[in-house]
Amino acid sequence: MAARITLFSRPGCHLCDEARTVIERVCADLGESYVEHSIDEDPALRARYGEEIPVTLVDGRQHDFWRVDEARLRAALAHPVV
Repeated sequence: MAARITLFSRPGCHLCDEARTVIERVCADLGESYVEHSIDEDPALRARYGEEIPVTLVDGRQHDFWRVDEARLRAALAHPVV
């Protein structure tokens, strides 16, 4: 099963740590998975998201940046893009 959530982050980012905690809790509750990519490892990602991390995508579409709202994330996962 492909991950529906993508987290773009950076090592040492406290907001990224908070976002990861929320995403992990939601994934555990809903049986979903996520992938995480450090923007520091990809110049294109760093250029695109450098000031907005953490950035969360759901089903390939940008969902949140800076903070992850748990209720909003759960709602997005309840309604998959077809």
